[in-house]
Order: sequence, then structure tokens, then C-alpha cells
Amino acid sequence: MDVDIGPALSETASPGISREALDRLDERVTRAHERIERGRREEAFGYRSLSLPVETDPERLRRATASLAARDPEHLLLVGIGGSALGAATLADALTTPEDGDPETHVLDNVDPEHARRVLSAVDPAETVVVAVSRSGTTTETLANFLAVRDRFERADVDWTERTLVVTGEEGPLRRLADRHDLASLPTPPGVPGRFGVLSAVGLAPAALAGVDVEAVLSGAGEVDLEGSLYDCPAYAYGATAVALSARGARVNALVPYAERLETFGEWAAQLWAESLGKDGLGQVPARALGATDQHSQLQLYRDGPRNLTVTTVAPRERPALRLPGGEDTDGGTSDRPAVPEELSHLAGEDLGRVIDAEHRATVTSLSRAGRPSVRVETERVDARSLGRLLYGFEAACVLAGELLSVNAFDQPAVEWGKRAARGLLGEETAESRAVGDLPELRVEE
Repeated sequence: MDVDIGPALSETASPGISREALDRLDERVTRAHERIERGRREEAFGYRSLSLPVETDPERLRRATASLAARDPEHLLLVGIGGSALGAATLADALTTPEDGDPETHVLDNVDPEHARRVLSAVDPAETVVVAVSRSGTTTETLANFLAVRDRFERADVDWTERTLVVTGEEGPLRRLADRHDLASLPTPPGVPGRFGVLSAVGLAPAALAGVDVEAVLSGAGEVDLEGSLYDCPAYAYGATAVALSARGARVNALVPYAERLETFGEWAAQLWAESLGKDGLGQVPARALGATDQHSQLQLYRDGPRNLTVTTVAPRERPALRLPGGEDTDGGTSDRPAVPEELSHLAGEDLGRVIDAEHRATVTSLSRAGRPSVRVETERVDARSLGRLLYGFEAACVLAGELLSVNAFDQPAVEWGKRAARGLLGEETAESRAVGDLPELRVEE
């Protein structure tokens, strides 16, 4: 990926960072890079995530998924939540097309019963394979949804054990279930938090079943070089600039992909940013939007609201062609289609990709004219190799940001508190569940 931090400089933006401050920050980036590299060499918890492009074995993924892939499924049902679902969903949404023969991917990542019923009724178990993902194997939402999936298969008299792949750790209920029923399974990588697992079996096993070229994803991620300067490393430029802007008041980071296929990437990046960096009163609140759609709503706030945010746009440089009517045909002759009305002549013969690129440029320019900071992230195109680079780049940016903020980017104590509270309310007594009853109430009812 390439990164343009020019629109975030204090020359044009407030809050913004001066070139002199960037130079000083770069010295900290160099020291942080040394800590990151030491963590990778020592295979320390979390830092090992950045070694996944070379450690993940695509052949092992292929062997584990072979029996399910051989069924030529029409549907892939992914059961997981957070990092155990968003990475694979990002890859599937960006890189697969059911119209071209790829399975249609459905994600059960919430325990809303109406959503679960709708998803389960939309698939034929005889044409479906299931991937259940949980690093701990104890995640309540994943286990509950998996039981619902199992029941759906049994009611349809379809053997769920022959159509299920489990990706989990060495312990926990999900591992014991896999062992008891001799399910196809893969281990989650040791030392890698779930939200950093997209380049492991966590994200790539379901992606492979969805039709993604996982070798190309890993190859692209492996092409990213982490250099010890923000001026030489786009990932570090992004992470360091985000930290600098946050320190100057931009405590919200609006993530705006300018490609429909990257909308789920925005969700993945938001989880990565929030769960990794939101600690000790620090971090940035990720706000998700989609370009150009949300220009017609949220851009008003970004440009004219409080000066407490920065905008990150993500866009491919190359797009598929879709030419609008009017102008000349592709062979140079005059089009025989109806003439475009005069009031629409500025769009005649235009390519739709150029239209969204113009919307993107207009947004960045609009923000700059209003003195609002933004950062542009670009990829070559939306393909497996480019997406691998983008995913890895954002992970590296996040790890660097954690180093600069002096927070542990790899734990999630607040999330774990909520998990224990939920389990307690469902019957497992915990201190957290007892605390839930201590909440004050002030009800306003009809």
C-alpha cells in the first residue's frame, strides 16, 4: 500500500503535524521498530503476528479444507465473532463472486435470533459447509451459534460432522467437540491474538473455502518491508501520523474505503484499531463510512463539525471499466445508443471508475480546504496480492502505534471483562456477572 500524509500536515490542517515534528517523531519510530523486530525474533506474544506471511503454510490449509471443498458447496457458513470472523469476511467480500461459481459466504457473528434464523433459513445444509472459529474455544456467541447451526443440519437430516471445519486452540469446548466428533480442524497460531490472525488459518481457511487465492494473499503480505523510518515505510507512516494527530486532538479516525468490496475491510480495521489501542485513556475511536455513499451524510460532520477527527480514505488505483453511454464507442466510432441529455453531457462516455475517483479527490480536497486532516491510503487494485499488502500494512501500523503510545496492542482486558460477565449471566458464576446487578436504573416508560 502507498500512503499520502501530506493532507495531515499542519501547513494545511488543524489539528495537523509539522514537518519538524515528523522528524522528531521519526526518531521514536526507529526505536519502536527495533522493539518490534526484537519481539518478532523472540516470537513474543503478539509480535509473532507480523511473521505470519512466512509462517503460514498454504499447503496445510489446502489439506485441511480439501474434503469440504470437494463437496463443491453453494454456501459457506462462517461462525465466529470479531477477529475470528472479520478477517475471513473481508477476504471473501473483497475477492469472491458467487455469480462466478464461488460459494456464497454467510457470517454468523452475532447472537441476534432474528438474524440467525434468517441466515440459517437461507442455506440448504446439503449444499453448505461450515467453518467455526474461536481462538479460545470458549466464546459464548460462537458456541451458541454453532449449536444453532448443528441443530439446523440435524433437522435437515444432513451429517454436520462431514461438512464442518473447526479452527481453534489446543484447549476449550470447541477443541473437545472437534476431537469427539473427529471434525476436520486446524489450530490457531500460538502467540497471535484473534484480531491479528487474518493471515493465519483463522482468516485463510474459511477464505480458501470461499474461493480466495490464499497463496496470493500471503505473497502480497510478504512483500511488505518494515523499515525503521516513517519516510521509508508506508505502514509506519500511517501508524505514526495517526498517533501524532490523536495527540493533537484528532481522537476520532474515520475509515472511508472508496470501493464497495472494501467495506468489510473498514469493519476489520475498526476492530483492529479500537481493541488494540483503546487503553489507558488513549487511542482513536474508529468511525466507519463508505465512499462515495457517505459523502452525502458524514462528510458534513467531517468538514464542518468539531475538530476532533481525521479521515483515512482507502482506494484502489485501478478499477474494472464500466463506461457510461454517450461519446464514442470503444472502436472510435459514434455510439448508436440514445444521446445523453445536454444537462448530463459532462458524464457522457465517462467511465464510472473515473466518477468515483473524482468523488474521492473532491472529498480530500474539500477537507483540506476546510483545514481538516486526512490521510490517503492507496492499493494497486482490489485483488488478492494487494489486499494481502493492505491487511499486513494496517497490522504493522497498529503495532507501531501501540509502541508509540506505550500500550499493549495485543491484549483486550475490557473485552475479556464483558465476556466473563456474559458467561456469568448465563449460569457461570463470576465476579463480573455479580457486578452487573449493581447498575443504577432511571427508567422512562410509556
